[in-house]
Amino acid sequence: HEQVVKLLLKEGADVNAQGGEYGNALQAASYRGHEQIMKLLLKEGADINAQGGECGNALQTASHGGHEKVVNALLDRGAVRNGNERGSS
Repeated sequence: HEQVVKLLLKEGADVNAQGGEYGNALQAASYRGHEQIMKLLLKEGADINAQGGECGNALQTASHGGHEKVVNALLDRGAVRNGNERGSS
């Protein structure tokens, strides 16, 4: 999966494009527990707190998917604990 994501980004795919069940690629990667893809998307500028899809933001999707390692990685990178806190400190 990681190679496909790299190719899409290289070809100009919008890292924050919204659509589908998960909202965006970061949310989908987080829900599925794909930590390396999550890190790649963040490195390429994905909005860590973007809302969308059925589960909210990436932190919420990772939690919903049961991926503790991804949850911790997102928190370490500044994900807000409550999706309603976006932009607050």
